[in-house]
Amino acid sequence: MSPQAITRAEALTLAAQIAAGELSAREVTEAHLARIAEVDPLVGAFLHVDADGARAQADAVDAQRAAGEPLGPLAGVPLALKDVLVQRGIPTTCGSRILEGWRPPYDATVVTRLRAAGVVILGKANCDEFAMGSSTENSAYHPTRNPWALDRVPGGSSGGSAAAVAAHLAPLAIGTDTGGSIRQPAALTGIVGAKPTYGGVSRYGLVAFASSLDQAGPMARTVADTAALHEVIAGHDPRDATSIPQQWPGLRAAAEAGAAEGLTGMRIGVIAEHDGPGWDAQVRAVTADAIDRLQHLGAEVVTVSVPHVVHALAAYYLIAPSEASSNLARFDGMRYGLRVGGDDDSVAAVMSATRAAGFGPEVKRRIMLGTFALSTGYYEAYYRSAQQVRRLIADDFAAAFTHCDALVGPTSPLPAFPLGERIDDPLAMYLADLATLPASLAGLPAMSVPIGLTPAGAAPALPVGLQIIAAATADATMYRVAGALAADQQQQWGGLLLDRAPSLSGGRP
Repeated sequence: MSPQAITRAEALTLAAQIAAGELSAREVTEAHLARIAEVDPLVGAFLHVDADGARAQADAVDAQRAAGEPLGPLAGVPLALKDVLVQRGIPTTCGSRILEGWRPPYDATVVTRLRAAGVVILGKANCDEFAMGSSTENSAYHPTRNPWALDRVPGGSSGGSAAAVAAHLAPLAIGTDTGGSIRQPAALTGIVGAKPTYGGVSRYGLVAFASSLDQAGPMARTVADTAALHEVIAGHDPRDATSIPQQWPGLRAAAEAGAAEGLTGMRIGVIAEHDGPGWDAQVRAVTADAIDRLQHLGAEVVTVSVPHVVHALAAYYLIAPSEASSNLARFDGMRYGLRVGGDDDSVAAVMSATRAAGFGPEVKRRIMLGTFALSTGYYEAYYRSAQQVRRLIADDFAAAFTHCDALVGPTSPLPAFPLGERIDDPLAMYLADLATLPASLAGLPAMSVPIGLTPAGAAPALPVGLQIIAAATADATMYRVAGALAADQQQQWGGLLLDRAPSLSGGRP
């Protein structure tokens, strides 16, 4: 199998070939390291590539297979890890100067589970600083570019993870999602990305942005690969007080059932509020075609109102910055990471100078927003009111799920936008997460699946994603819908977005 064929293969296919001895994990790893060396200077998906560590992990898988020991379902498959999850001895910056050079002394639970499954971690993927952004332009090190059009953003904050998968630098990636940071970049780069039910994947070792919202989740080029990775990282963790005490088997089986059986007997709700003049017309047209396909697959499609989602943007940008202002107080120049100032300077002077130099503009903006929202005299008017709206949104979703099995709508109100277009307009940037914020506030599982391309014209044809939202802990339902849609799409288009990769040397496929 040629290196190009290896990097274009699905994760589960590679795992099966490694288990059968048709490929070695070392071969697969070397092919992806070579692809990174060739392509990543153009894309900027990685902040740190751990080539020696990846080779050692691959060799361990090969030794395990040679000894006749059983392998996990994704053993030997390479993965890009978002740089907000700690990995022992590997630089972890969260895309920020304030953690430059820090090497964690422990692994996140997600990393522990990836290691136990034999997944090969290639390195740390770029992201918006402390996961705050929708374009991966807020990284302190360099922006990441969209493999479909290098002058456009890949979305954020997990843009490095998304671009690595879309550019075939890795068949799998881990992102994190606070308000849409897995789903929105997945939509903009034409891959699959899932935010699990809040508490479904451990947050131990995930550097916190907003603790009541943050969730790590899987990203891949197919629904089946995404489900398989989700099963690897999910499950109860006693070290995370918010972890749900249950296991999460059956996600891949649900995707396969959807692909084999369709959606007969299911009712799918279209969120009425996720439409209107602020939503790109091309995105709306591609989404309408996908909803028609859901009906073709046997689902009953109904329009559902989730009325308070129109207030999700305002509520989120009070709650998330408030939690960030508390969580980021630990970065003070005293214990680890960047330190600015001399030994004779006061503690206050060192803290002030370190934070001024170490935090970027967007992080500072959100810290100030959060500090204001929590301050005396404003807490009741802003933070508490936002939490009350959050409760109303959760109640709206609960009511909606009494009438349907899943909800769908566009993942992003617009396709990938040009680099630099929104970076100086915070409100315009925040609006990029308009569709994804409600499910985050309610703690629901939600994922984005690629459904087509915008028509080529003055602008390049760009991917569009459909968001699928399920009730809390009903992650399997989400995967069933996604599996059916993906199978139908592959049948109709020959896997336009699932099997064909952007060619970075010659434009789009």
